[in-house]
Amino acid sequence: MNKVELGLKENWQQFTLLVIVNAFVGGMVGLERSILPEIAENEFGLVVKTAVLSFIVVFGITKALTNYYTGSLANQFGRKNLLVAGWVIGLPIPFVLMMAPNWNWIILANVLLGINQGLTWSSTVVMKIDLVGEKQRGFAMGINEFAGYLSVGVVAFLTGYIAHSYGLRPYPFYIGIALVLLGLLTSIFLIKDTLHHVSKESESNSIPLLGNIFWDTSWKHKNLGSVSQAGLVNNLNDGMVWGIFPMLLASKQFTVEEIGIITAIYPAVWGIGQLFTGKMSDQYSKRKMLFWGMLLQAITLFLFIWANSLFQYIILSIVLGWGTAMVYPTFLASIAENTNPKDRAKSIGIFRLWRDLGYAVGAVLTGIIADLLNIDSAFIVIASLTFISALIIKFRMTSSQSIIE
Repeated sequence: MNKVELGLKENWQQFTLLVIVNAFVGGMVGLERSILPEIAENEFGLVVKTAVLSFIVVFGITKALTNYYTGSLANQFGRKNLLVAGWVIGLPIPFVLMMAPNWNWIILANVLLGINQGLTWSSTVVMKIDLVGEKQRGFAMGINEFAGYLSVGVVAFLTGYIAHSYGLRPYPFYIGIALVLLGLLTSIFLIKDTLHHVSKESESNSIPLLGNIFWDTSWKHKNLGSVSQAGLVNNLNDGMVWGIFPMLLASKQFTVEEIGIITAIYPAVWGIGQLFTGKMSDQYSKRKMLFWGMLLQAITLFLFIWANSLFQYIILSIVLGWGTAMVYPTFLASIAENTNPKDRAKSIGIFRLWRDLGYAVGAVLTGIIADLLNIDSAFIVIASLTFISALIIKFRMTSSQSIIE
């Protein structure tokens, strides 16, 4: 067996392959990002917000539960095996989306998408952290999330453009066939497992094992619990932006193509920004980065209500993307920093359970508020929750002594 070494430079080939795989993973979410609400209303006649957002609810719950079990089973079955399983489950998704005869088939596709995302994205996150060791976790997560969310934005733009030019179905979903085949083949033939890297890092790691991994990660541990609640709220507001934001834009008379542009900018900036914010989280206070990132999100969500022009929404989407970029790689780097390597995969799975439950909570909550009151009220409530989350980070979380304040 080859000598096991930790570090980005030492493992750059496998790391690069995992970045490419995660771009395929993110692209699968981008398939739906800009056009599924339009399909719900135009092809299936759904106008009640809670019904339209049902696909996000099932996606969020399924992905959250899969994240948890991926973390729990990673050491037992191996990261690579779970990654490959995720792609196998993802094979039917583009075909179901393009041929679905009713909304229930769209729901089924999102159950499969949630399992696909939970297995594949969680596996690539854990494997990259395994490879790089202690010093470059933030940078590694920045690159990982950059690849995933830039791909979300690019594919969201492409599907919006194709839908505008050729119709909502089936042509936009042809992209998904290529993504799932490339992801599966790369994972089977080129990716190697990283369990030996975990054993290597455990030899020198002094962080104590958690007494109760689920409870400590969920809330009891000040840092882990603060990160978990912020992750939930972050995806809660992202679930709203995913489902309600296109409706808000449509109500202000933006075209499908313009909505595609606006909704693509946010995840694209979110993705590109993490190349910088991931590295920053290795050098600066994670607590401060999380606080300012959540605060920027809250302010932007408030301002979405009063914006009217394409230019205003483009600027606000850029700011929202940067705020999210500040927190996303920092979440994962913070979890890794506060856990022993033997606990890490499970702790990351628990964090991602709570984070991705935010999609379901956000979709249900905003759908109910939008139906009972209006879309503006949904934005006000979610922006307020995001502001409260920022305050929890500021006053409960502590910073490592080794970083720049």
